Amino acid sequence: YVYGLDLRDDFQGLCDRFIQFDLNQFVKDAAYRVRFTSIFDNVIPRLDVLINNAAVQKLDSLEHIQLDDWQETLNVNLTGPMLLSKLFLSRLEAQQGCIINIGSIHQQLTKPKFISYATSKSALIGLTRALAVDLEGRVRVNAISPAAIDTSMLRAGFNNDEKAIDALRRLHPVQRIGEPEDIARLAVFLASENGGFLHGANIQLDGGISSVLKDL
Repeated sequence: YVYGLDLRDDFQGLCDRFIQFDLNQFVKDAAYRVRFTSIFDNVIPRLDVLINNAAVQKLDSLEHIQLDDWQETLNVNLTGPMLLSKLFLSRLEAQQGCIINIGSIHQQLTKPKFISYATSKSALIGLTRALAVDLEGRVRVNAISPAAIDTSMLRAGFNNDEKAIDALRRLHPVQRIGEPEDIARLAVFLASENGGFLHGANIQLDGGISSVLKDL
């Protein structure tokens, strides 16, 4: 049984139960947090796997970065996963469950104007390791750090320029960019008993691009 939480309301049909939810608001608004804690207690009495996948990507140079954008990025990409992990901890522990954080290649390799995003994803990998150590054997915690994945967020970043996206494909040694299903399959493995000894790991799902020497 799959629960889906998202700010947008167009994920109906992609999960067994959809709950429209604003993670940024959950972090910054105490009343909203109390309300949804009660909702989750009633609607999600049992949980085997928590996947922290929500993200925002706001691009700007240091000279022009806005504090509100910086804070929203940290709220959604870092503080939100911590709070949800805390909220669902007892349910996950009861099921000998696990937490999977979706990071990014930007936690290791980044580009200009990705200050907020790269910082948040680096910190999320740090959180993954810290939770693994802190929770010991109670709940396993791992992360997946993908490179380019064919999502609406990636396409928006390229202004839906198919030539630019095709060039991006060729940059990856595997000669394609990732699909959401690539992440889903790895997440299923991490959540299974086959991944039972993986704990505190960050798996780079990057089509080989992090192995490319960028030189002239």
